[in-house]
Amino acid sequence: MSRRVVRQSKFRHVFGQPVKADQMYEDIRVSKVTCDSSFCAVNPKFVAIIVESGGGGAFIVLPLAKTGRVDKNHPLVTGHTAPVLDIDWCPHNDNVIASASEDTTVMVWQIPDYVPVRNITEPVVTLEGHSKRVSIISWHPTARNVLLSAGCDNLVILWNVGTGEMLLALDDMHTDLIYNVGWNRNGSLLVTTCKDKKVRVIDPRKQFA
Repeated sequence: MSRRVVRQSKFRHVFGQPVKADQMYEDIRVSKVTCDSSFCAVNPKFVAIIVESGGGGAFIVLPLAKTGRVDKNHPLVTGHTAPVLDIDWCPHNDNVIASASEDTTVMVWQIPDYVPVRNITEPVVTLEGHSKRVSIISWHPTARNVLLSAGCDNLVILWNVGTGEMLLALDDMHTDLIYNVGWNRNGSLLVTTCKDKKVRVIDPRKQFA
């Protein structure tokens, strides 16, 4: 009779330690919207978190250098007319962030280095091209001002954020809901996972999978 050998994990005796209260953020009303999203995004300067908001969608931006209890009146980034579903910081500018929403739009925001006195309500640009809610956004890793969005209309769009123009629309490639999207290291290819049980590797310059 053969003996089955089970390899033990080298992390079996590793336990995490919670940080002190002054090293964490407290009293943040994280969004309760049902969506497969991380609800947060971070860069070397800020952490952004999608939060509960009446009368539309919003997210809060907090400096990494200042932790602790968050004031309930802390200014928010507001402008969407429905809940925010995804946020992503620009890899080329630590003060620029994009947001996607149930209101079918994508908005790009300029975040100041100082804490604003009131809510930020005016985006740099609003991108309109989806017919259903937009659940995924992702900046191109190497090309400046290029942003990808994917919505529940099974549509993937590449945008020129500088002009607000649509560079490419992949509208006949996915037959069902798009679950996730990712770029390779240099941005020459993107991959999508879909409810139709297919993983597609796409060259956006050739427009085929």
